[in-house]
Amino acid sequence: MRSTAGAWHAIGGVPVDSEGSLVANAVIQRASGKTEIARVRFTLPKVPPPVSQPLAVDSSFTRPLDAATIARIDRENAHAREIGRLAHDRPPMWTASFLKPRTSVITSEFGSGRLFNGALTTRHLGVDFRGAVGEPVLASNRGVVALVDNFFLAGNVVYVDHGGGVVTAYFHLSKTLVAAGDTVKRGQQIGLVGNTGRVTGPHLHWAARYGAITVNPLDLVALGGKWYVSSSSRPAAASRTSAAR
Repeated sequence: MRSTAGAWHAIGGVPVDSEGSLVANAVIQRASGKTEIARVRFTLPKVPPPVSQPLAVDSSFTRPLDAATIARIDRENAHAREIGRLAHDRPPMWTASFLKPRTSVITSEFGSGRLFNGALTTRHLGVDFRGAVGEPVLASNRGVVALVDNFFLAGNVVYVDHGGGVVTAYFHLSKTLVAAGDTVKRGQQIGLVGNTGRVTGPHLHWAARYGAITVNPLDLVALGGKWYVSSSSRPAAASRTSAAR
C-alpha cells in the first residue's frame, strides 16, 4: 500500500517454522498497464523450539476424536483458510494502526508450545489475553465481518476481513455482538470474553492470517504509522514480503 510519505509498502506471511532462504515477488502494476516483478531474497532466522506450557482441559478435547468430529474440525479449518484467501480480493480497509483487542495481560505468546494433559501438541498460533466472562473484546481495525460461528476447538468466533489479505479472528467468546456482513470500526466492541471451545478458563485468543497463512497478530500492531494511507488513497497491487510472521 501507499503511505502518506509517498512510499510503497507491502506485507506478507511466512509460516512460523520456515527456515533458510525465502524469495519474495513484488508485483508492480504501472499506470501504463505494464506489469513488473521485483524479486527480493530473505534469509529467515532459525526459530527456537516452542517452550511447553502445561495445560489441563476437559477430557472430551484430548481423547481420540470420532470421524464426524474430525471432519467438522477439518471443515472449520478449511473455512478459515478460505476467508483468508478471499481477503486478497478486497483492498485494505484500514487507515490507522492495528490495536490489541484487549488491554489486559498477555498470558500466552504466539508460537509457544502447548502441553495438553501431558501430551505435547503443536505451536500456539495466536495470542491469549486474560479476561473474565463478559468483558469486552474490540475489533483491532476497520473491516467487514466475514464469519460469526461456533467451532469445535475455538468456540464462538468472529472473523474480520480487513482487506489486503489480512484477517483477524477472536476465539472462545461468550457472546458475539456483530453479524456476518457488518462493517466494523477500529476499536468497536464485537464480542465478550468467554470460555467456549477447548479452553482452560475464560480468555480471549486473538489470531491473524495473511491469506491462508497464520501470522503473529502483534506484528500487525507493530507496524508504524508510515504504513497507513488516507481513506481516499488507492492501494497498490498486493505484493508479498516477510513483514508479518
